[in-house]
This record gives sequence, C-alpha cells and structure tokens, in this order.
Amino acid sequence: MPAIDASKLPWTSLGKSPESRRAMIQSTLTTNPTLSLAETIVCNTFQEVESVALARLPVPAVAIGPLEAPKSVSSAAAAGHFWAQDEACLRWLDAQAPGSVVYVAFGSLTLFDAERLQELADGLALTGRPFLWVVRPNFADGVGERWLDGFRRRVGEGRGLVVGWAPQQRVLAHPSVACFVTHCGWNSTMEGVRHGVPFLCWPYFADQFLNQSYICDLWGVGLKVCADADERGVVTKEEIRDKVARLLGDEAIKARTVALKSAACASVADGGSSHQDLLKLVNLLREK
Repeated sequence: MPAIDASKLPWTSLGKSPESRRAMIQSTLTTNPTLSLAETIVCNTFQEVESVALARLPVPAVAIGPLEAPKSVSSAAAAGHFWAQDEACLRWLDAQAPGSVVYVAFGSLTLFDAERLQELADGLALTGRPFLWVVRPNFADGVGERWLDGFRRRVGEGRGLVVGWAPQQRVLAHPSVACFVTHCGWNSTMEGVRHGVPFLCWPYFADQFLNQSYICDLWGVGLKVCADADERGVVTKEEIRDKVARLLGDEAIKARTVALKSAACASVADGGSSHQDLLKLVNLLREK
C-alpha cells in the first residue's frame, strides 16, 4: 500500500465547506461498521497489486478484477451509463497511427471551471498529438456547441475529436491510444491497467488522490499533473504539454505498464487469481 498524504484523505478534497467534510466523515463512520455484518467482500481489484490491503480487511475478500464488460455486450446495450456512448469515436481511432492518441476523460462527477477548461483545451492543442476528449454535458459552465465548434476550428480538422461520452473500455483497448488523462476513479484505473495504457493523473476528489498514489508512487505507471505555484492553483497548458511528452518518452513507465497489464490479464485468465476468486464467489452464492 502507498503511504497516505494526510492532506489527501477523502474528506479533505470535498471542497472547503465544513458541512461537506462532516458529511463524508459521518458516512465513513456509518458505513465501516457494516463491514462486520458481511461474510465476504467483493472487490474490483486483483491479488497481484493489492494482496496486503485485501488481507487487512476485517472479513474475507474475493478480488475478481479488473472487471470488464463482455465483448458480446454492445456499447449501446451496456448498463450503468448516464449518457449515450459515441461509437463513432472508434472509427476515428481506426484512422490514427498506433500509439499516437491522447485519451482524456474525467468520469461522471468531475467539474471544471472555465479557466481550467481553457487551459486543458490549450494544453491538448499544444501537445501536437491527436486527442480524443470526453466532454460530457455538465462538465463545465459555458461549454456548448458554440465553444466546442470554436475549439475544433482552432485545432484543425482531424487533429482532435470531442465526444459527449465514450465506450471507454473499447477506447483504452484500441492500439492507437497512447496515454490516458484521467481523474483516477477506481473503475478507470482498473480499465487503464487492464489495457496497458500509461496514466496522466488529474484527481478531483475523494479516493482519487489515493488511487493516484497507487498509479504513480507504487506501480510507477503514470505521472501527476501539478498546479502552478501562483494563487490560481491551475494546471497550465504548458504543464499538460510537458507532462504528456514526458510520459510518452519514459521507457521505464512503458515497461512497467506492460508488466502490469500482463499481471492483470493473467489474473482473469483461467486459473488466475481473480478467476479463482470468481469461482469461489459463485460457489458461495450457490450455497445461499
């Protein structure tokens, strides 16, 4: 387990409101005792990366990850999505060179203000690489078709694709994707690991800062973005440009990413640790 920075504990990243922090702490205090009522905890992870943490849980755990939708399930039919997935982006990816595309997605809850949004947009343009950027409807104030059209014109036809929601597992599995700019939600983390994509980490709140520590400090498969030192506390376009270049030029990160992908794939293969735990879970359910 990575060391925990006390300033990044989940309840410290829910804004400056004492009420929001108090609610998070209260939720934790309420939820944790219920673990003692469970006979088994099911976790979307795998033993090879979290055996120590799993062993410290108060009741036995089965690690059955990285979880992924079956290939037989189409994006249109997939459950659990708030917005329709734009499968046209997969055809766009088909037209890009292998290992060239910067994929950018911040999940369903992250919010940007106008200043941060503009720096991100400018940073993607500065990378000189093709990019696929997920901008969901409520991602930032002032983002409408007019803003998006202006951004598309500025970066040039074909340089970048902006979609409202993407079939993320299939995007990360695509050979043209070079890296993943992410909020470090746990599902996104496991999906990136499963498909061997290095991370540029930009956490927003709650557990995402701890997940970033796993990615960057423990596994060594990503880099952190850093806000500028002035009072704005904004991640600048130059920081985005420079970190993407550094991430994609780091051969050690690439090697560790490949090794972690291999471990993840082995865990879900027949006889792997997650496969065995899944069979254990099935047997437990049959006994009930």
